[in-house]
Amino acid sequence: QVQLVESGGGLVQPGGFLRLSCATSGMIFSIAAMSWYRQAPGKQRELVASIGSGGRINYPDSVKGRFTISRNNAKNTVYLQMNSLKSDDTAVYYCNTVWGRNTYWGQGTQVTVSW
Repeated sequence: QVQLVESGGGLVQPGGFLRLSCATSGMIFSIAAMSWYRQAPGKQRELVASIGSGGRINYPDSVKGRFTISRNNAKNTVYLQMNSLKSDDTAVYYCNTVWGRNTYWGQGTQVTVSW
């Protein structure tokens, strides 16, 4: 059974930073593509970063230059370093993977950017 567990969310001031972690189990992490999504109230869930098994990385323009996705295959964990946070980054952040024919999501971690 694939499990994804996010951590690291919280309240941060504009311009601040946070590092999210997603610990995984139940799959061969080193060959899995991993992604981070977010969903703000009243909005659709959107992709914020993805990393392939070979390290290929993609970001939307909204976070490019501010967010960095990385992975540690020895720890079966994917990370999202978020810098220069803005109020628009406030959302629940989810870890995601597709393994076999199934899509898996973590429970989400709340990120709130506010004074």
